[in-house]
Amino acid sequence: MLTAFARAFRTPDLRKKLLFTLAIIALFRFGSLLPTPGVDYDAVRQCTTSVDDDAGIYGMVNLFSGGALLQLSVFALGIMPYITASIIVQLLTVVIPRFEALKKEGQSGTAKLTQYTRYLTVALAVLQSTALLALARTPGRIFQNCAADLVPDDSLFRILTMIFTMTAGTGLIMWLGELITDRGVGNGMSLLIFTSICAGFPNGLWNVKAARGWDAFIVMIVVGLVVVAAVVLFEQAQRRIPVQYAKRMVGRRMYGGTSTYIPIKVNQAGVIPVIFASSLLYLPQLVAQLGDTTAGWRQWIERYISRGDHPLYVLMFVALIIFFTFFYVAITFNPKEISDNMKRYGGFIPGIRAGRPTEEYLDYVLSRITLPGSIYLSVVAIIPILALGLFSANQNFPFGGTSVLIMVGVGLETLKQVESQLQQRNYEGFLR
Repeated sequence: MLTAFARAFRTPDLRKKLLFTLAIIALFRFGSLLPTPGVDYDAVRQCTTSVDDDAGIYGMVNLFSGGALLQLSVFALGIMPYITASIIVQLLTVVIPRFEALKKEGQSGTAKLTQYTRYLTVALAVLQSTALLALARTPGRIFQNCAADLVPDDSLFRILTMIFTMTAGTGLIMWLGELITDRGVGNGMSLLIFTSICAGFPNGLWNVKAARGWDAFIVMIVVGLVVVAAVVLFEQAQRRIPVQYAKRMVGRRMYGGTSTYIPIKVNQAGVIPVIFASSLLYLPQLVAQLGDTTAGWRQWIERYISRGDHPLYVLMFVALIIFFTFFYVAITFNPKEISDNMKRYGGFIPGIRAGRPTEEYLDYVLSRITLPGSIYLSVVAIIPILALGLFSANQNFPFGGTSVLIMVGVGLETLKQVESQLQQRNYEGFLR
């Protein structure tokens, strides 16, 4: 593998792409540490060092921003507005006929949907930055045990400047991600998320060592390697449904007669169900934080839902992940559309008639393979909850949940892209 890295950097055009990608990642990390104008950085550092960095209900956004959210930096919102906008637009393609038609138009339709995603990202960035600053103006809202004044000057001009800065930071992140996709290596947005998660990795490991010592640290490393190996195995696992294309004459040429397959992954939904379930469980906590402290409903939410290690929270989390796995697979994988396309081009599954029987067979296989995939996602997602008690780690435990799914998935996809470019030049790739 080290030899493959050396060959990658010895190839001029590939070396240029890799260095460009690394430069964009460095710029992204610099913006994550650059404080927003108007924020008392000393007060922010005081609060972040004195408060547990699991961040409560802000943990997910703080994870995707590489810790920039709690530092109120220029890139405080991170890539989260773009992720939310992308998910919303993808779901709307099923509901709105206009979006569905654009999706079927090919490259021009995809470009239009991308434009809508950008507009929605900016709108969400304005909304989220306004809400974040509204919380930051009240001591104790973001950091419950810290009463420092994070925004000393709360004049209208200063607040508008901060909102504009954070929104512009989100727009800049979106542009940097597209630059990596066009001129670098791998998917830009995915690599920026990967970078944000990896940025918090050393701190998470050091917290375990400081709390439990070297023995627990070594055990956690071993457990982490086993978890990563299991995630790689499940992420690569797929059911290949064979497809045979009949021979047909078009003019004087013979087409068809080839064999291929339809790959159905065990984890067809990726990390989306975990994000959906986490976001849905964060909503009651956010509403409770804004409500009356003496209200009975708020005390019930804080007792049962705000505690990540409570059995009721774990059961709700697992149930939502399983539900959203089936829901997301159902809207992204259409057996009827695949069956119609196969029938149109003379393809069929051996032993299965074309048309409706093929559609029913694909739906049968998809439902059977989605169940173990949803259970696998649930097990990986609750690993941080188990680590909370075993290793005194925070909710952003590096070897579990959303973090390990994204790191492994993005890492594998990026290596495959570099490998494909190396193989074009008759070199051995990373994956043998």
